[in-house]
Amino acid sequence: MIHPNRTYLLQLKQKQSAVSGSLKILKARRQALLLEFLASVRPFLKSRQQIKGLYSRALRQLHFTLGNEGELTVASIAMINKRDGSLGIKEKNILGVRYYDVDQPTGIRRQVDERNYDFTAVNSHMEEGMYLFESLVEAMLSLAAFETKVRRLGEEILRVSRRARVLEERVLPDLFRKIRATGQYIGEREREEYFRLKKFKNIQDETRSGRQVGS
Repeated sequence: MIHPNRTYLLQLKQKQSAVSGSLKILKARRQALLLEFLASVRPFLKSRQQIKGLYSRALRQLHFTLGNEGELTVASIAMINKRDGSLGIKEKNILGVRYYDVDQPTGIRRQVDERNYDFTAVNSHMEEGMYLFESLVEAMLSLAAFETKVRRLGEEILRVSRRARVLEERVLPDLFRKIRATGQYIGEREREEYFRLKKFKNIQDETRSGRQVGS
């Protein structure tokens, strides 16, 4: 059992000061993370809208191409244009938050003369559709990078917010109660000692006065 005294009160106040400092740091970190999160969400949402638009336009051109060229021609062109590729994944760090980013490969969107067929033998819908689908792949890779970053930032914001809430709503109020209770206890004890000493002094004075009268 801890007996409240001034040393214990001083320790409580020091702990309160340390917790308050930690809370300020956590709130500042949360604010910085929120700003970075908002800055990352804007291009993330923009990429999602871009993908929707590209996908809709690419499907429209594919339907036109299938109607004009036929499924067999489209399937054969798709087969000869099949490419093997790989994605590079690299780890990044922002405000102490680690996440994985996609290393965007080059050459996804090709020029007309870089494709493995005679572009003069097909209609313009084929060319437009190929360009839109390749653009769609680029946009989806960019979206994957944004999604990973936004998700990790969101998780870190929640973690920091939980820690700040525990300090603010549980730890600090408990320390305030202990400091107040300890201060009241010490104050009452000091008042009791003061009155006890005062009473003892009065008794001494009375005893001394009685001796002087008797003599």
